[in-house]
Amino acid sequence: MVDTVYMTTDSVRDTLVQAGVELIEESETTDISLRAIARRAGVSHGAPRHWFPTHQRLLAAIAAEGLHDLAAAVRRGAEQGADDRIARAVGAARAYVDFAVDRPAMFALVFRHDLLEGSGARLRDTSQPLFRWWRDTIVAPGGASPTMPDIDAGALRLWTAVHGIATLSSTTALALIAPTADVGDLVDSTVRALMVETPMVDTRPRPE
Repeated sequence: MVDTVYMTTDSVRDTLVQAGVELIEESETTDISLRAIARRAGVSHGAPRHWFPTHQRLLAAIAAEGLHDLAAAVRRGAEQGADDRIARAVGAARAYVDFAVDRPAMFALVFRHDLLEGSGARLRDTSQPLFRWWRDTIVAPGGASPTMPDIDAGALRLWTAVHGIATLSSTTALALIAPTADVGDLVDSTVRALMVETPMVDTRPRPE
């Protein structure tokens, strides 16, 4: 067992969060106990309570790690599209779905607001910037100037469509419903259809 007396607050906290991440990935479920996390971290059963007042608070910290990883994956996916906004959106969407399929339990935890509600953690500080970034991938300089609600609505339609594919794919429901469907092709066609249907272009002045 790790002696936490000689560990800094941040190191114990990080060890507990990492242990939780590992357990969620291995068990493929969000139903992990504080005892299980403490055991994996090598600390006493009561140790987590010193750094996380509630179970939900620790789960929220684990979810924040997942959100960070998801955001990084989506950005890397978008970079494959270079300066083409539709290609960037397709790349980001494919990365989003791949994350859900490769890490289904973490993907589920990130959006378990019923479980994380009341945790006291500010997950919105991570999730809202991700949505704003997602919104900006469908906004290009020049052309017509839609209102901000129009831009948000277009981004929301795109995100909810991709999230639906990701959720169905991560739970294998899509394979049961449409066993011959190619997920990559479905993502590609869905994103391209929505991008053409809602050609969002923003001419608001951008900072130098």
